[in-house]
Amino acid sequence: MSHQYHMGRREFITRSAVVTAGLGVTAALNGLALDATRRDIEEAAHKVGKLLRHRLGNGKREISALVGASDWAPEAIEAGILCDINYWHKAQRWQKPTTGTSAGQRGFTPTAVLKNREAYYCEVTVDRVRGSHETGEIDEEGFYQFVKQALVRSVLHYFDDYKFHFGYHTVAEWKNNRGPLKAYERLKKEGLVKHLAISQHSYNGNAKVPGGESAVDMLEAIIDEGLYEHAQFFYTFGDGDPMEQILDLARRKGFGSIVMKTSRGAGRMKEDPEFMKKFPADASPHNVLARWLTTSTKIDAAVIAIQDLDQFVDTYSGAGKPLRAADVRGLEQMVAYANQEVCRLCNQCMSHCPQQLQIADILRYERYALDYHEKKAARRFYGQLDKQADSCTECGACLPHCPQGLRIPEKLAGAHRILG
Repeated sequence: MSHQYHMGRREFITRSAVVTAGLGVTAALNGLALDATRRDIEEAAHKVGKLLRHRLGNGKREISALVGASDWAPEAIEAGILCDINYWHKAQRWQKPTTGTSAGQRGFTPTAVLKNREAYYCEVTVDRVRGSHETGEIDEEGFYQFVKQALVRSVLHYFDDYKFHFGYHTVAEWKNNRGPLKAYERLKKEGLVKHLAISQHSYNGNAKVPGGESAVDMLEAIIDEGLYEHAQFFYTFGDGDPMEQILDLARRKGFGSIVMKTSRGAGRMKEDPEFMKKFPADASPHNVLARWLTTSTKIDAAVIAIQDLDQFVDTYSGAGKPLRAADVRGLEQMVAYANQEVCRLCNQCMSHCPQQLQIADILRYERYALDYHEKKAARRFYGQLDKQADSCTECGACLPHCPQGLRIPEKLAGAHRILG
């Protein structure tokens, strides 16, 4: 593990000027109608400082302990680049700038990445085709063509990490369907991808996936086999022993871990005046989350959803800093709040619903709306479900199977009011 350090303002601005002059970030920002000015971006990056890095599994690569996402606001991406974030999630979303646009604009490949490609790890995720992650098919040729087309759009020349998105439904499927691996092997032979990874969700109890198994079961099998180099999976505060055991296994096997869905209600906590009234005055939920993830867990890196430059500063400035007494108190309050209000997405209740509602998906979309402020996307995903939350009859069959004792019918009704 490398150590985080904080530069003085003069050193940081000097360094930023050199970086932006050489990599074209200034040109990308000039003339854009961004919400933040260049000074705002530099100030934000200075407050966060240089991010520490962790080794990814037992490989030679060191990646920023908090990684970046391609769908961030442009000014947050530019600040992240100045803070040396070097791993970018779902880089296939980026595209080549066209006439009249700039690489710093939303959705376009950052100039810094294009000018110094070897300094960044850009990830592509491939999804099942002809359906959703539950009903779609694994298609070797489809994956292969998708990556090649994404490279043309993004002009990245190659992707560092090829990731099978959502993952396998069962251990049997993983053993018998090698489509994701075959597509990877073809692409790697052509020099278009370098590393193999997976993003694994849980499918136990999912009505659309007969015999679906949990993320824990799938990850145990995948880690033991050793073909994949690292995985992305759900992990956050208050998750309990099963996920800690997966992290222990990953460490023993030299398998990399990048965790997602880490916020678990932090967004709604910050907007709850009663909660914040009792929260330690010199702490914030997102900052506590970043401190905990980067200094007090066994993960290699984490994805934390952010919406703007202010939240980038609030969250990422906690990276690499130890938990203070106030942070420990705050984390305890966050766990208590989340256990009452926010679904862990474990899927243990779904097989017991007589209406076959996709409870975890519904409450995942609730997170998008309440915690990530992505209401438009949340409503779009919700609208694609076969059955929505208003189909719940409040029979209570799910309640004994929720490990956190969540009031599921009430939560579903609330989610429908927001998303329906």
